Amino acid sequence: MERYDVLIVGAGHGGAQAALMLGQKKFRGTVALRGDEREPPYERPPLSKDYLSGEKTFERILIRPAAFWGERDVALLLDRRVTAVDPAAHTGTLSDESTIGYGTLIWATGGSPRRLSCPGHDLVGVHGVRTRADVDRMMDELPGVTNVVVIGGGYIGLEAAAVLTKFGKKVTVLEALDRVLARVAGEPLSRFYEAEHRAHGVDVRLGAKVDGLVGFQPIGEDEPARVTGVHMADGEVLPAEMVIVGIGIVPAVEPLLAAGAEGGNGVAVDAQCRTSLPDIFAIGDCAAHANDFARGDTIRLESVQNANDQATLVAKTIMGADAVYHAVPWFWSNQYDLRLQTVGLSTGFDQAIVRGTPETRSFSIVYLRDGKVIALDCVNAVKDYVQGKALVVGGIAAPVESLADPAIPLKSLAA
Repeated sequence: MERYDVLIVGAGHGGAQAALMLGQKKFRGTVALRGDEREPPYERPPLSKDYLSGEKTFERILIRPAAFWGERDVALLLDRRVTAVDPAAHTGTLSDESTIGYGTLIWATGGSPRRLSCPGHDLVGVHGVRTRADVDRMMDELPGVTNVVVIGGGYIGLEAAAVLTKFGKKVTVLEALDRVLARVAGEPLSRFYEAEHRAHGVDVRLGAKVDGLVGFQPIGEDEPARVTGVHMADGEVLPAEMVIVGIGIVPAVEPLLAAGAEGGNGVAVDAQCRTSLPDIFAIGDCAAHANDFARGDTIRLESVQNANDQATLVAKTIMGADAVYHAVPWFWSNQYDLRLQTVGLSTGFDQAIVRGTPETRSFSIVYLRDGKVIALDCVNAVKDYVQGKALVVGGIAAPVESLADPAIPLKSLAA
């Protein structure tokens, strides 16, 4: 049986960062990075942006060249999942039923795209956007696609809609709530992006309810049925040769929960990302943690920043440091020629101040709670994003009229 001093399960951003940081901290034990895909660690955000559009090749989104890991004495173990964990024996069972041992386990598995539960969810042409293989399948099908329906008006769905519109596809976005980005942003930003997508020809439908997907069975018993449309609750059938489902992820934590770890929607971790199981940490999208920028509420944070910062913390902890997780959240999204940069968490805001003019396509939204700045959404406004971080970290209570005036630099308010 193979055994490693540190076994990292999950070869995404968090897993790769944990391996990199252990190397930087001169960890002297053996390290293995176990991934369930065939590819070495690569960046996920470009999948729905630069990689789907063809602006970046796969090699350009690799976190490090494939040869790097062996040169740094990291065993890169790919194409097999860890399906079970025995915390007492310090072993994991793989999808081929082999066993691997560990001294310390870092669980960095992220999650899988949440699937539709309606009829037709398994038709050919229905896609999530989570892995290279997902996007490669989409790209292979695109030449025969005219109509695309995107289910879900979050960042993944809107980014994919922007790219496919550039390809000349007829795109419809279906959002069940009354505005896009409703779970992550205030109404001014939602309405801005709805207008932008509509201006680019996207049919954005709000309050949209899907009853099921319809398909066509080609002649021949071995040919799978392909999607041809989306059946709406009001009886309308939208033509679609491709359907993209962007309705969130399901955290991949079943083996840990089955082994007795505390959690539910993710695995629960403490301030050093330890789970309730001995010698097992969890980081990234799958880790439910108390976040200082969410009023101490327990959340899962689906971002590269969170994965990397938690990975860095765990590596330091393994090396004996006494540190806790306290990192300001940040995110970004590219749609058309718009660069959205977010710092902080706007959840629970009680006031949203528009700074600048959305019509200029360069503005920010400042979110307050109890008079203090808790987050900013910055559209083509890099200075606001850079300078606004200090307001969020410090919980600054600045005058509303000053926050709304783009002529007043945010850094002048941080004092």
